[in-house]
Amino acid sequence: MKKIIFLILFFFSLAVSAQQQTVTYSINPATFEETTSITITINGNSIDEAAWGVTGNALYLWAWAFDTNDTTQKGTPLNGSWNASDEASRFTYNIGPNTYTKTITPTTYYNTTGIGKIGFLIKAKDGTGDKKSQDILAEVGTFQVSLTAPLQNSSTIIASGGSLNIAANNTGGNASYNLKSNGTSINSNGATANYSFNHTAISGNQNYELEVTQGTTTIVKKFTAIVDPVTVSAAMPSGLLDGINYNATDATKATLVLDAPLKDFVYIAGSFNNWQPDGNYAMKKDPATGKFWLELSGLVSGANYSYQYWVVDATPISGTPSLVKTADPYSTLVLSPFDDAGIPAASYPNLPAYPVGQEREVTVLQTGQSPYAWSTSTTNFVKPEKEKLVVYELLVRDFNAGRTYQSVIDKMDYFKNLKINAIELLPVMEFEGNESWGYNTSFHMALDKFYGTSSKLKELIDVCHQNGIAVILDVALNHAFGRNPMVRMWMNDPDGDGWGSPSTENPYFNTVAKHTYSVGEDFNHASDLTKNYVKRVIKQWVQEYKIDGFRWDLTKGFTQNCTASDESCTYSYQADRVAILKDYADYSWSLDPSHYTIFEHLGSDTEEKEWANYRVTETPSKGVMMWGKMTDPYNQLTMGYNSQNDISRMYAFNHAGFTANRVMGYAESHDEERLMYKNIQYGANLNGYNVKTPATALSRMSALGAVTLLVPGPKMIWHFGELGWETSIFSCNDGSVNTSSDAISGDCKLDTKPQPQWTNNWLGDANRNKIYTDWAKMITMKIAEPVFSGTATISSSSLTPTIKLTNASSSSQLKDVLVLANFDLSTQNVPTGFPYTGTWYNLMDNSEITVTDVSAAIAIPAGDFRIYGNKVANLAIANYEKTNTVHLYPNPASSYFTLNTNTTKVQVYSISGQLVKSFDAIHSKDTPFAISDLSKGLYIVKAWNENNEVEVMKFIKE
Repeated sequence: MKKIIFLILFFFSLAVSAQQQTVTYSINPATFEETTSITITINGNSIDEAAWGVTGNALYLWAWAFDTNDTTQKGTPLNGSWNASDEASRFTYNIGPNTYTKTITPTTYYNTTGIGKIGFLIKAKDGTGDKKSQDILAEVGTFQVSLTAPLQNSSTIIASGGSLNIAANNTGGNASYNLKSNGTSINSNGATANYSFNHTAISGNQNYELEVTQGTTTIVKKFTAIVDPVTVSAAMPSGLLDGINYNATDATKATLVLDAPLKDFVYIAGSFNNWQPDGNYAMKKDPATGKFWLELSGLVSGANYSYQYWVVDATPISGTPSLVKTADPYSTLVLSPFDDAGIPAASYPNLPAYPVGQEREVTVLQTGQSPYAWSTSTTNFVKPEKEKLVVYELLVRDFNAGRTYQSVIDKMDYFKNLKINAIELLPVMEFEGNESWGYNTSFHMALDKFYGTSSKLKELIDVCHQNGIAVILDVALNHAFGRNPMVRMWMNDPDGDGWGSPSTENPYFNTVAKHTYSVGEDFNHASDLTKNYVKRVIKQWVQEYKIDGFRWDLTKGFTQNCTASDESCTYSYQADRVAILKDYADYSWSLDPSHYTIFEHLGSDTEEKEWANYRVTETPSKGVMMWGKMTDPYNQLTMGYNSQNDISRMYAFNHAGFTANRVMGYAESHDEERLMYKNIQYGANLNGYNVKTPATALSRMSALGAVTLLVPGPKMIWHFGELGWETSIFSCNDGSVNTSSDAISGDCKLDTKPQPQWTNNWLGDANRNKIYTDWAKMITMKIAEPVFSGTATISSSSLTPTIKLTNASSSSQLKDVLVLANFDLSTQNVPTGFPYTGTWYNLMDNSEITVTDVSAAIAIPAGDFRIYGNKVANLAIANYEKTNTVHLYPNPASSYFTLNTNTTKVQVYSISGQLVKSFDAIHSKDTPFAISDLSKGLYIVKAWNENNEVEVMKFIKE
């Protein structure tokens, strides 16, 4: 049961590795009550601390407890989190005898009473990577009951009419025994220490409870007998899919289909049969496909039902269970006994209650559902061109304190004003726990409930489409975690706790990972069953949720050719991986020809080019977009270091063999450290210019946007990079910062992050708002102006990179652009290389410069940039400022600004809307308006011309 606890808390693999150690221990006294002080002693010679990366003898107790029936987990021990144990759980090291000791009183330490059994293990502070011992269990109380036949919590398979022998004994003298079956007493013995009974003529499934009472204490032992129904062979109606098949014309019926190779029979237990299935709920078996199926009838339209499959292997291989009770692998909504209590009612109103008395996830079935009423904006949505995508990657949990789809909807103006045209959500499929990034997926077709309802996610997608924003979903189909039904139906479970890793019979999963980046359990994508499952997942999200694209997580894992220890194999070209992922891409495009397919491969050009160039000449153009991590070279620039800062691979055609612009380049993503954090921690310092100063570090981030966003091809922003987010990705819930290299403290990457961007009104901060505003202008130019989809030449490997863009066939007059940036620590004369002389325009404010020498350098202050075009960026500026006639200069301004038009009145407002200055007289163009008395910050300017027309623009007061 320990596995249940830590599955809730984190998403690492349950697979037992060589690091999981068996320790020698003792408990004193050996027999104890729940109120007894006990001392747990660990033999230090039985633990290899070095294998766990432990220093300073820092070992911790990880604990859990069961009730007196040994069935229900209870209590809240002082564990902390799996990757950061609470200091209250640390063992005391005794150097002389080389032992570790921990003295506890169960009721106090576990914070509960009525304890029947305690469990614990020994671990490093960060237990990830199996830095832990095996489980240790100890009975509590001097009155103990042993069920000798059958085993506790076991399931015995019998033929109809067969019998079951039940035997038990107890300590402490005679006790009273009462045997119940399906809730009814069938035998009792008032005074014995040794009990036996033979239940005969069993014709139906039996759930037994043996109640044993001594004095005022009652202990209950549970077990079951499952009757082999002799599966009926019957042809399955045509057109049925695995999972729930709703009847199109009769809302009282639904047909369930389960593909369970090597299994002998299956029952369906649910709220519709009081979780006590008889022969009427034994699934039939299709002789052609081998699939189990059964039509349910008598259902009430619109009512919520829940169910599980009882999947039986009458002759299981060693170490595997005979009976597995599991939710439907193709569930679209599941209820969880582990997670649902932590879901706020405001996030998921009217969440169906988890059925009392059941274990693990159950599937929700509801006939007569009304389909979501999509707006025409979704049904007629035209996706942005791949080359012009600017994707905003966000984790719903950390985007807003509300942590819901509604909270994202509420910020739609934020996305619109930033001008992005796509949002990518980190995984929202049913994952284990509530505090997660979502990559610990257990049910890939089911929506996780923590962020909201299915209809609310659809509303978010619909609202995005109404605002011209595509929605991309991150999917983790390399692996699944221990609650996944396809793991559990074919698992090794020698301790019988209902959790385990894939057995050799598992038709979906490898027993060991076939690559070096394993998390969870590794799918075998050579299996036809796995391929069918993946395609059903694709279909669900494309058709049911109108998702515009997928970002495929960890695509290096889609091979069967490597081992966990062979990094070179995993990284090198694998033909099976290329073929498998092309097949999945083909299926996506068969459902939606313009679907975005994005691979997080981060591999060699040899393999990636096959996907990038795949089907690009078709109409519409296909081709896979490859994630292009450029964090390190860009961070070298922002920190001010003139080494390892070659940014040329931000451009797809600088990748060997790429014939299509299919690299989604980024300087930040959810997996990489924040650039601003490293700027402040490690930035360069020279002659008073100190990158570590927050304001200075922020001032360099607009230049970052210029040399990332404006490179042709799709680009990505990790949420709040546009506001200069500086909190480390490894920041912990307590405010400290830990990294994966911190063996004791652990990796806090997955911890929930704070919300200063909203609580501290970062948009009202001039330094942060400048990044947001500048990036918005750049994004607008990138999307609107054809030149930014043209060809690029990047001059890099220095602190003054330049980018030349040209598009000779551009329909606009803006055909040539030169991007210059200075990431040095002082003003630099940056080489230019204009294509020709004449008048050029700074596209950020449309101010003019005259170029007489195409090679003449331009002085650019430290951390600043310039974007010059041969013409005004009419399309971009018109879209961004809603005008191409009135321009404010300089911006930012320190003592004055000018306007390029005659005015009759000019008013200046604070960002909160307060009028702070007014110029009521007639002023000619280029008249300076004095603002030296204003405080630093962001302001709004309203200007009236001679025709009483008003223009609105922003400026930043330095």
